[in-house]
Amino acid sequence: ILRLWVASTDYSGELSLSDEILKRVVESYRRIRNTLRFLLANTSDFDPEHDSVATGSMSVIDQYAMAMAARTQDLIADDYDRYDFHAVISRVQAFCTEELGGFWLDVLKDRLYTTRADSRARRSAQTALWHVTQALLRWIAPILSFTAEEAFPLLNPQQHAAGAQTIFSQIWHPLPGIEQSESLLAEWDAIRALRAEVLKAIESERAAGRLGSSLQAEITIRVGGE
Repeated sequence: ILRLWVASTDYSGELSLSDEILKRVVESYRRIRNTLRFLLANTSDFDPEHDSVATGSMSVIDQYAMAMAARTQDLIADDYDRYDFHAVISRVQAFCTEELGGFWLDVLKDRLYTTRADSRARRSAQTALWHVTQALLRWIAPILSFTAEEAFPLLNPQQHAAGAQTIFSQIWHPLPGIEQSESLLAEWDAIRALRAEVLKAIESERAAGRLGSSLQAEITIRVGGE
């Protein structure tokens, strides 16, 4: 927690510490840890050598998730090069909370829990989960060192059994290239912006008592003012 507090504080100014600040840091750590727990739990039966789905055959939303991870990794690598650690933590938190928990993982649950264990739909999701988790562990390793080190063998049991590798012998994870990733990112970023507006409208209806569960909502989207 102290390592996370130091890294998340802009050291170009004064550093403040209090019980309240540490409580916020603890909550930040819990969000990252809980994200990792979900990722590890849902890749526990995944063998990348035998179960991986080719990038071009993956679900489009899974390709988008890997493109998001690649975009974030490029930014984090630049932050580390500048020793801008609080920017690293900010990006990791946003990735776990917004990109993963607030969108992709929420959408993914039906496929992970209801499709056949070895179905292409589930293996596509697991392929992306495995790559994203590999990347995430490396992002946090310099700061949340013990957490990353404990999680690494759970994600790589074969490697660990063969050579007891440590995450600190690793470099950035080479995320698979996504064809036309920029246009894919732009398209899905726009879909997520629209989704946020829809969720806001649904919440207003629920607050007014006109709607129970959000699953009861029927949405009509008009394009171009039609």
